[in-house]
Amino acid sequence: MDLTVKINDRTFKNPVWVASGTFGYGEEFKDFIDLEKVGAIITKTITLNAREGNPPPRIVETPSGMLNSIGLENKGIEHFAKKYYPFLEKLDTRIIVSVAGRDKDEFEKCIEALEEFSPDAIEINLSCPNVVHRQTKHKLIAQDPETTGEIIAAVRKKTKSILIAKLTPNVTDISEIALAAEAGGANALSVVNTYLGMAVDAEEMKPILGNIVGGLSGPAIKPMALKVVYDVSKKVKIPVIGIGGIMTGRDVAEFMLCGAAAVQVGTANLADPAAHNRILSEFEEYLDRKGIKKATDLVGKLKKL
Repeated sequence: MDLTVKINDRTFKNPVWVASGTFGYGEEFKDFIDLEKVGAIITKTITLNAREGNPPPRIVETPSGMLNSIGLENKGIEHFAKKYYPFLEKLDTRIIVSVAGRDKDEFEKCIEALEEFSPDAIEINLSCPNVVHRQTKHKLIAQDPETTGEIIAAVRKKTKSILIAKLTPNVTDISEIALAAEAGGANALSVVNTYLGMAVDAEEMKPILGNIVGGLSGPAIKPMALKVVYDVSKKVKIPVIGIGGIMTGRDVAEFMLCGAAAVQVGTANLADPAAHNRILSEFEEYLDRKGIKKATDLVGKLKKL
């Protein structure tokens, strides 16, 4: 059985990756799963300088999901390079570094700082719902096609690494944003980031999250995420990486049938640190049961009714 997936000039062991923000920097999960079975480890998003993040509470469980309002808390790119990257680069799997910035200048400086490490790919996080950007009239960079294209084009000039643009579903037409990222030079698209939501304590008559609004993830968003993958994959020529409520091997198959070349397991990692290896095993069982020899044969093969 061939599980490999190719994105640009990189071959990944399998299409089941782990999503940024749900897997730390990899080392935290080494006692729970075989990290070298992960198709790609996408690091927690790092920024040029340290960020304290949003006020607590930052996480609240919701029906079939979770709201988070972390706010990209991290200690900056220099700390990441010294403390976390040495462990990651020794692993026999692909490493994708997620980066974010408040404007084009910060994104460019992050990319320049990563050049000496040559990660397998860089995920450009244009869509965290819990931070404020200063380059666009919109709250999120990925809500503005012009700014999205401009930032991707700018960082494209700074690196030869694979660039993956991570987009938000909190727009009227995500295809417009996807096409702008593709035109700017993105090699792939990660869709989707979290949906905006709230949790309210009726007894105390106040919001639960310290930031009031957070990002909804988990099985609750899967039907909407599937539609986004289906729509976007029909519009762009570059690979689409699906995210949103993937908890089982069948979920992986569903996203790939809708057009995803690979997927990212997110909230499941927080519910079960051993989730990735189980999901990968279930996906292999699905392929075997269906007599499918190559995982990529599933991509975009959703049948018409």
